[in-house]
Amino acid sequence: MLRTFLWRSLALLCVALGLIGVVVPGMPTTVFMLIAAWAGTRGWPRLEHWLVNHPRFGPPIVLWREQGAMSRRAKCAASTVMMISVVLIALSNVPNSVKIGVPLFLCGLLLWMWRRPEPTAEDERRVTNKRLRPVRRD
Repeated sequence: MLRTFLWRSLALLCVALGLIGVVVPGMPTTVFMLIAAWAGTRGWPRLEHWLVNHPRFGPPIVLWREQGAMSRRAKCAASTVMMISVVLIALSNVPNSVKIGVPLFLCGLLLWMWRRPEPTAEDERRVTNKRLRPVRRD
């Protein structure tokens, strides 16, 4: 009972943070929804099912689960937010250990993230049910 409560609490917290990320620039959405879906599989299957089948949040979750893939758009957005964070930390009045440690951690995270595969257009179409625009090849 306590275990289920903790998993549900984590899932709800992450959904709330993800929804905040929809409207607050620089706040991630997808990562929180990924964690919420993961926690939902352990304590709230109905929430997990809702997230996976959601038209906005579902496709990144499905691509992550199937291939560990992240879209290039998501990678660029995350990279931009990380770089802004590094600049803000450098300009702030925090200890030097934070000014060195956080950027080093974010550099490692960036390297890991950019090494993740990107979904093909067919994969994205499959999980989003979107039609592909024809590509002109002159």
